[in-house]
Amino acid sequence: MTHPIPIRRDALAPLLDTALELASMGVPVLPLRAGKGPFGNCRTCASNACGGRPSMKVPGPCMCPRPCHAWAAATTDASILTSSSWAGSWHRAGNIGYHPGGAGVTVVDLDNADAIAWARESLPPTRTVATTRGEHWIYRGGMQSANGVRPGVDVKSSMSYARWLGPGAGTLAPLPGVVRALVGRAPAPARPARCAISVPALAGGGACPHRSPAYLERGIAMAEQRITDASSAIHTTVYRTFLAVLSAHGRCGCLTEAHIGRLFTAAQAKGESPRHCTDSWTNARMSLGL
Repeated sequence: MTHPIPIRRDALAPLLDTALELASMGVPVLPLRAGKGPFGNCRTCASNACGGRPSMKVPGPCMCPRPCHAWAAATTDASILTSSSWAGSWHRAGNIGYHPGGAGVTVVDLDNADAIAWARESLPPTRTVATTRGEHWIYRGGMQSANGVRPGVDVKSSMSYARWLGPGAGTLAPLPGVVRALVGRAPAPARPARCAISVPALAGGGACPHRSPAYLERGIAMAEQRITDASSAIHTTVYRTFLAVLSAHGRCGCLTEAHIGRLFTAAQAKGESPRHCTDSWTNARMSLGL
């Protein structure tokens, strides 16, 4: 495995310096174009061909070393942010983006004066950041993202990105129920997506060597922890963890829906949707020929 080659920080200041400072505080960041959009997927990964959907011919996670896949490229890893493979993007970047959900916050993006007036009447005070046309109201806590929840109002948290426009003013308030209600449903604990699991038994009908409860429990617990500890590249971490579990237990019938449910719950707690969990599980099975 090749390691990223660090580049001179002063060559890309001040954007990179700011990005590294944010990353050191646990905020996953990525470079954005001058028009505030993310750098597009590389040709290899166009249309999520690297594994975003099970219908694609090339299953598996994105192995591209450069910024790719918008919010999923956000990272707190300084070695990635300063690597030579990201240099071109930082040189061309006009803004810094960050993943609100990965930082444990939700951004209410107010795009005009009417939206701001609504927020002042309907939402509790919190930290605010001025934008080109309106304001970002930032709350402590994550949730599902949604665009157009009201005229001029977007909610950005999990599986989304926002521009970094400075620390803002005011104190972070807890995420209120009125913001959660904007996406159309009340919050609920992450639940695993139900999926039918069918794995072949050992050839010859031999006894499964992994049926020791302690062995299996330790493996599932380690997999849960690996997902929970991920600070960036969530898609890739989830896929590789699923792949490792299936490599060890996918051919001998050890895994139950309860075990799989624990893995899906851990992934959804990091912002993965039930569909993405199912897609990653399916891609891992396809890679192993299960």
